[in-house]
Amino acid sequence: MNAVLHPDGLKRCPWPKQDPLYVAYHDEEWGVPEFDDRALYEKLVLDGFQAGLSWITILRKRDNFRRAFNNFDPEKIARYPKRKIESLMKDAGIVRNRAKIEGAVSSARAWLKIMESGPGFSDLLWDHLDGTPKQNRFRSIKEVPAETELSRKMSRELAGRGFKFVGPTIVYAFMQAVGMVNDHLVTCHRHAAVQKLAKAKQLILSSWPGLSRPSAP
Repeated sequence: MNAVLHPDGLKRCPWPKQDPLYVAYHDEEWGVPEFDDRALYEKLVLDGFQAGLSWITILRKRDNFRRAFNNFDPEKIARYPKRKIESLMKDAGIVRNRAKIEGAVSSARAWLKIMESGPGFSDLLWDHLDGTPKQNRFRSIKEVPAETELSRKMSRELAGRGFKFVGPTIVYAFMQAVGMVNDHLVTCHRHAAVQKLAKAKQLILSSWPGLSRPSAP
């Protein structure tokens, strides 16, 4: 399926359809390079909760997830006692899956180890791409892969460090969402915009040696 023309005159990837929430996510977030350590943890965990579900299901519950999980503060989540897990299992505003909830806690502990002993979560992930987002040029959604050798490599490293629900398909969806790969179709109005964002960030990073990677806008 190719890019779809919307009533506002813009062509978009076909997956958000006409859902206003999904369209806003597509236009404002998906594919934008993200370098913030905490934000990357949040997105990875939410992609894990998506397993077996659609992303729009998670997106509609995202505010509830943020409330329930202390705005995805890994330091707090890593210390969740058993009673907190049981409380989350009763929260109808989120996906009540014990393995995924406990997985978020395990992943928070793994995140803390990386932050405390190096190299930092953002650097760990982005170093797989040498800090440079990959710009794909797909014309049809049928060309977009479900996983790649890079997502398999990243999946193995994350799992080896104690992260949960980080299979290669989940990791590739995560990579798409946080702009590690630009998988907007070339005829989608966001492809060029996301490509420019990636170039702008690389210019900033290359111009200021030693500068910490900034959070995405």
